[in-house]
Amino acid sequence: MSLFCCPLCAAPLERAAGAYRCPGGHSFDIAKEGYVHLLPPNQKHSALPGDDREMVLARREFLSGGYYRLLLNTLCSRILALSGETPALLDAGCGEGWYTAGVAQALRAAGRRPQIAGTDISKFALRTAARREKGAEFAVASSYRLPLADGGVDVLLNCFSPLALEEFRRVLRPGGWFLYVVPGAEHLWEMKEILYDKPYPNEEKETPYEGFAYREIVPVDGTVLLERREDLQNLFRMTPYFWKTPRAGAERLAALDRLEVRTSFRVHVFEKL
Repeated sequence: MSLFCCPLCAAPLERAAGAYRCPGGHSFDIAKEGYVHLLPPNQKHSALPGDDREMVLARREFLSGGYYRLLLNTLCSRILALSGETPALLDAGCGEGWYTAGVAQALRAAGRRPQIAGTDISKFALRTAARREKGAEFAVASSYRLPLADGGVDVLLNCFSPLALEEFRRVLRPGGWFLYVVPGAEHLWEMKEILYDKPYPNEEKETPYEGFAYREIVPVDGTVLLERREDLQNLFRMTPYFWKTPRAGAERLAALDRLEVRTSFRVHVFEKL
């Protein structure tokens, strides 16, 4: 049985040859890459919502270089410590699936038998995710209308994606875990110094959320050396800075062949009450 539910009637979905089907007769075709589209037309706010092809390609190329491996290793160790033998895990806003695949592989390598799903609003991202991790199921869906049953998830991972608290509370079981990854104060500081005349640090705060208990905030800090112009540009394209940087700043960055930058993440770990 799939972790996914029908987005039209909320009945359980079952994966069959070429499609997901529910007892109510609704059917959703599986794309050739392996993902399914579970975003009804009335939940779409544009013809092609989410990250476009160019942003997905930049993120895929950058992450595949292993530059954020320290964060992935931290997520894997924390999720292994919090998971049982057969955890149900959702990566909400999974993008191109690099973290999803890494966590799935770590769980299986530890002898676990996970059931893993990833959702994202961008079909371009899920084309890569479904190719990357065949042992998970992926669906085009909004984090604010997750096609999953109430209380069916043991661990929910959210890396730099919209914080849909009401839905996260709904799909997590009592005692389940929510890992929320955000940038630290000085994340990519050296790049911001090049892009902006007056860069400012990211805000760091501890915000309690109704229905969750704070358990820890895990700092993940390091540095990466980018020695190719392509890697620098891919990093730039996958950040929000790409859309709001003055032309002069973007030109300064484009002129560089290499740059060492700080990476700084905070993993906020919550338990569902």
